[in-house]
Amino acid sequence: MSEQNKPFVVTDRRKFTMDGDIRPDADPSPAKERREPAPVEPESKPVAAETSPEAAAATPESDLPPLTSEQIEQARQAYQMTSDRLDTAIRAANPGADHPPTMSFDQLVQSVYMTAIMQLGGATPEGQQPQVDIIGARQSIDMLGVLAEKTKGNLTPEESRLLESALFELHMAFLEITQALARSAAAKAPAGPGRPGPVGPSIVR
Repeated sequence: MSEQNKPFVVTDRRKFTMDGDIRPDADPSPAKERREPAPVEPESKPVAAETSPEAAAATPESDLPPLTSEQIEQARQAYQMTSDRLDTAIRAANPGADHPPTMSFDQLVQSVYMTAIMQLGGATPEGQQPQVDIIGARQSIDMLGVLAEKTKGNLTPEESRLLESALFELHMAFLEITQALARSAAAKAPAGPGRPGPVGPSIVR
């Protein structure tokens, strides 16, 4: 019989009938399980923990790590040694020069006080228009206020009087300058051509 005349035979390889019973003519060999490739899980990427605005506000970024007493002492000793070498070098380069005075609370108050006075135009040469850094002056005055608040009850009577006097004088000078600036601005507003307003302190920033 030629290849073209061979009968077409269909073999039913199903193991179960429509009712779920095992077919009598089913192949007794166990059916080969079809193994499907295991699904590949995508690589998990680290997800940054979400921080609520409340948590972010409760944990400021400026928090500093805690320091041990040993670290603090090592830094203090290294600073002191470097300062001593600097003093030695200065005296060697300037024979007969006085030793720099030791920093004290009085010098700290006087330094901030003089800075505020200069920012209020107190160091302006006579005959020149004062240049006022009103914002910087306010920050310097507030700095002394913070110093007074944080050292309350821990100062000698002399130190307390010095700090109170410095703050009183700066408060009065600040009021005087701001009032002068306000008067100068009010006088310049209606001034027209040929009628310049009075010269007063000018604001640097």
